Amino acid sequence: MILITGATGTIGSDVVRLLAASGEQVRAMVRTPAKAATLPAGVEVVRADFTDPTSLVTAAEGATTVFLLTAPGPQVARHDTAMLTAARSAGVRKVVKLSAIGTGDTSAAEVGNWHLPGEQAVRSSGLAWTVLRPSSFASNALRWADAIRAGAPVPNPTGTGAQGVIDPRDVAEVAARALTSADHDGHVHTLTGPELLSVPDMAAQLGRVLGRAIDTVDLPLERYREQLVAAGLAPAFVETAVSGARLVARGGNAVVTGDVERVLGRPARTFAAWAQDHRAAFTG
Repeated sequence: MILITGATGTIGSDVVRLLAASGEQVRAMVRTPAKAATLPAGVEVVRADFTDPTSLVTAAEGATTVFLLTAPGPQVARHDTAMLTAARSAGVRKVVKLSAIGTGDTSAAEVGNWHLPGEQAVRSSGLAWTVLRPSSFASNALRWADAIRAGAPVPNPTGTGAQGVIDPRDVAEVAARALTSADHDGHVHTLTGPELLSVPDMAAQLGRVLGRAIDTVDLPLERYREQLVAAGLAPAFVETAVSGARLVARGGNAVVTGDVERVLGRPARTFAAWAQDHRAAFTG
C-alpha cells in the first residue's frame, strides 16, 4: 500500500493515477473527501490533516511507502515532521519527499528553506528515502490564461532570467518510479526540463502553439509585490514570491539536469509539448 499525501493536487493526482494504472494499491490522503471524486476507481480515500496527528497515524496504518507532498508555506517543516512521526509509528518503511530546487542553497529562494528541515528529517528518519527537487512548473503558465484570452501582454517580473521549466507530468512519473523501486533510495533528484526558458521564451513558444504573437510586459518587483498583496496573499508568500522572482531575474535558477532522463529513460518533456497539450486553457 502506497499512501499519497496531497492526493488531489497537480502532482499528487497524477501520481495516484499512474500508480493505480500500474496495479499498485493506493491510498489517497485528503482533507476534503469530496475532492477525491475524480480519482480512479479502486483508490482508497482517507481523510486526514497534517495538524491532526491521530488522523495521520490512521492514514499511514498498513502502508509501506509514503509520498510526502505538503503545501508550500512556512508550515512545511511542521507538516513534514508530523507525517514522518506518524509513518514511523505505523511501520512505514519508505518515504519519497517532494521538495524544491535549490533547497539547502543559501542563495536560493525562501521556498527551499521551507523544505530544508523536512529533507533533513527524511534523511534521519531511519526509513528508506528519496528526495525530489523540481524546478519551476510549466503549469505556472496557466496564470497567464486570462491575459492571453483577453489579448493582453503576459506580466513578467523575472526579465530575461531563465529556468529549467519542467512539465509536472514528468515530476509525477519520476515520483511513481521512486515510490515503486529501490533504485532511487538514498538519492536526491533535481528535476528540470530539457532547456532553459525565460518568460519571453515561454510566451513565444505558447504563441506558436496558438498561432499568434503573445507579448510580455516587464513587471517591476515592487509592483509585483503590490499585486500579490492586493490579491490577499499572506506576507510570507508575498516575500517568497518576490525574492524568487529576483533570484530568477539574476540567473540564480538557470539550472538544467539530466535526472528526468536518467530515471525515466527518455528525455524530459519540452514546454512546447506541454503548451500543445494544454492549448484549450488559453483559447477558452
